[in-house]
Amino acid sequence: MSDEYTPPKVWEWKQESGGRFASINRPIAGPTHDKDLPVGKHPLQLYSLATPNGVKVTVMLEELLAAGHTGADYDAWLIRIGDGDQFGSGFVDINPNSKIPALADHSMDPPLRVFESASILFYLAEKFGVFLPTETRARTECMNWVMWQMGSAPYLGGGFGHFYAYAPQKWEYPIDRFAMEVKRQLDVLDRHLDGREWMLDEYSIADMAIWPWYGQLVLGRQYDAAEFLDVTSYTNVLRWAEKIDARPAVQRGRMVNRVMGDLSSQLHERHDAGDFDTKTQDKIEAAEKG
Repeated sequence: MSDEYTPPKVWEWKQESGGRFASINRPIAGPTHDKDLPVGKHPLQLYSLATPNGVKVTVMLEELLAAGHTGADYDAWLIRIGDGDQFGSGFVDINPNSKIPALADHSMDPPLRVFESASILFYLAEKFGVFLPTETRARTECMNWVMWQMGSAPYLGGGFGHFYAYAPQKWEYPIDRFAMEVKRQLDVLDRHLDGREWMLDEYSIADMAIWPWYGQLVLGRQYDAAEFLDVTSYTNVLRWAEKIDARPAVQRGRMVNRVMGDLSSQLHERHDAGDFDTKTQDKIEAAEKG
């Protein structure tokens, strides 16, 4: 950062600034266009994208189904944030903050909206009575870690990820500042997971909230930064991440609303359990080619 910046008295938005994802951010709320959201056959309607926050919810839904909770069957609709789908009027009605994921529960009349990934996890855990302890001490510990993740993710995603991977230029100061914080957070996790299989005594929404961010980071799936952050030195986090990554429900949850990576891992929309076998993007494109 060679040129010193003097902030103006009143900040003004420069729409062209912001790097790769400049088009998805703006300093005002509200819809930019009218667009109704589709509604499928299941009571639970998810509108999302397979970012870490989106993966939290699809993993939770797939874990619920794997545990036998058939009422957790769901339709997952793709929200392409690069195209501005999150600013459509229907989406803003469910989430006035215009961020994925957003959930509508049509088992209620009118449908109940749930936004913010942690809120959706808690809602589903309470609705189905699983993956969230009921005893006060354990429940509070679970909430501690979910809220830790919600507070920490802006440093990993909006801070480190932005300046290391997406900013239009590489600047040493912000990269160093946020790398230091991310490594401190990894150390928090590594110390906590020493001698523990899960974040709590049992697999819970705390694991589902943290793994898509920090688990995938140490597995080399975030920002191409594994070597830079020396993630293999966090052996307890890596062990925990690999164990969760091996769960079939987690593997399915990662595929839903996914638009990047190998085509066989992309299930743009999910409306039925059989979609994982028949409607991944490789099969769709093969069928279109005849």
